Amino acid sequence: MRTRPIRSAAVFVLPLALTLTACGTEAEPAGSPETAAASSPSTASSEQAGAPETAEDFLALAEKAMAEEPAWSFSVKGEEGLTSQGQKSAATYEGTVRRAVGRAALHSQGVSTSSKGKKKTEELYVIGDAGHLKEDSAEWNAVSPADPEMRNKADDPIAVIHEFRMYAQATGGDVKVTEKDGGGTVELRVTSGKQKLSAVQQRAWAKKAKREFEPTAEQLREAGIPVDDARLTLSGLEEVLLLDAKTYRIRSHRLDFGFLIPYNGQDMAFEQQVTMENQGAYDGKIELPADLRG
Repeated sequence: MRTRPIRSAAVFVLPLALTLTACGTEAEPAGSPETAAASSPSTASSEQAGAPETAEDFLALAEKAMAEEPAWSFSVKGEEGLTSQGQKSAATYEGTVRRAVGRAALHSQGVSTSSKGKKKTEELYVIGDAGHLKEDSAEWNAVSPADPEMRNKADDPIAVIHEFRMYAQATGGDVKVTEKDGGGTVELRVTSGKQKLSAVQQRAWAKKAKREFEPTAEQLREAGIPVDDARLTLSGLEEVLLLDAKTYRIRSHRLDFGFLIPYNGQDMAFEQQVTMENQGAYDGKIELPADLRG
């Protein structure tokens, strides 16, 4: 869950209630914390003889390893920026996500800071198919986890297993597997260089990046700046899932991408990076606060 209230760096002033990402799937909302377990194929490949070799082998083992604990805690850090005519506005986010395994329960809370120093707090619960969002000192607001903007806010650190499985199953395969740190970790990586969005728009990772960018795109349109998917350029994308080589538990997940938006003969540049680090098993309860249970 990320909030990115920044202002565009063009000649106009545009408050962008940006929503810093990660990690939902195209097939099923990221706000549904059961995505990885309920939507994924059989983990039979993890039971085959011999050491894992393919991306799907490692993902099956990761899914099994993360299911060994009832819940997990992740730290989240993100940064997002919009540059136009040499001026850049940005926002950062820091927060925590607690995610139950085997049942639909997620709780995230954090604070975003704009480039002008303005801070905003957010807290989000996703329990079952219902969501509740609280911003600063406002009252709790009922939200739908299926809403694209809520999918951006609900950082589901375990659903990335399902997402990477989708990448790996794409024609030709999109996931590169590499041992890192002298064999201590296994890195699953998806990358893209600069290319027109239209050339990769059917790729699951490109759809996710586009969904993350959409709140910004919509506000640019409201400010009179045309944002046409056919003219957008993906300036680059890198998504990395890092697993422990012994336990296959998730160590971290990072998404880093950008878009170029043509405007007045120049390009506006949008950039986003979000990193989630596993802080270990969580032994508390993930449930709605008392004033929301009635």
